[in-house]
Amino acid sequence: MSEKLPAAAGNIADAYPEIWKAYAAFGKAISDAGPLDAKTRRLVNLALAIGGRSEGAAHSHARQALSEGLTKEEIKHVALLAMTTLGFPQGVAGLSWIKDVTD
Repeated sequence: MSEKLPAAAGNIADAYPEIWKAYAAFGKAISDAGPLDAKTRRLVNLALAIGGRSEGAAHSHARQALSEGLTKEEIKHVALLAMTTLGFPQGVAGLSWIKDVTD
């Protein structure tokens, strides 16, 4: 089950498969609940990860964005936008997390 997941999430999925299954179903239900398209949802999730100061989630959403066909420029733009809302240091941190994956 955890072959495609980062280590920490994979460990949870392996140790608690029923919880992971429910969590994944919850995520799908949330994604399907609104009018946003997949690209917009991915960029919003990346922005939330940056705003929440979650390096691991930012890495994950940046990786998924690339695999879904988003460009490096589109992904990096999220961090640039974060600079005015979250502050320059947090935007720079977000950009560095994205570059960990894109560069």
